[in-house]
Amino acid sequence: MTAQAPRPTDDQLAISALLYRYARAVDTKDRALYRSVFTEDAVIDYTSAGAVCGTRDEVADWLAAGFAAIPMSMHYVTNIEVLGHSGDTATVRAMFYNPMQLPGMTDVSCCGGYHHHELVRTPDGWRSRNLREENIWFTNPPGRPDIG
Repeated sequence: MTAQAPRPTDDQLAISALLYRYARAVDTKDRALYRSVFTEDAVIDYTSAGAVCGTRDEVADWLAAGFAAIPMSMHYVTNIEVLGHSGDTATVRAMFYNPMQLPGMTDVSCCGGYHHHELVRTPDGWRSRNLREENIWFTNPPGRPDIG
């Protein structure tokens, strides 16, 4: 019996599961789970949100330190589009929506935009080797006086 090539629907489901795992890792502040979403040499760019750009480990450390002070966040990942797919690589764009409570604020803040991923298939499944966040909007951003 010969091995079958993965079907596009199998890849779509696996890619969606990877992005949902990303959201859960960020919201539960699970550094090990966050790292499992990315390749060891991944580059993650959150600069459009005024945050960091770095390697998987650098950004995981930054998230662990920075998100510890955030009482609540809930990332929604939707409209997952595989824009390009060639065997063991895929270019993916997904929308995100993130309501959160920032330190020292009583009002909920929200942001949204797109996550742009370059994915690779590894022996352990799909992983992101590049994530660029494109933050489109932010309501009640940090630094705004709390009027709640």
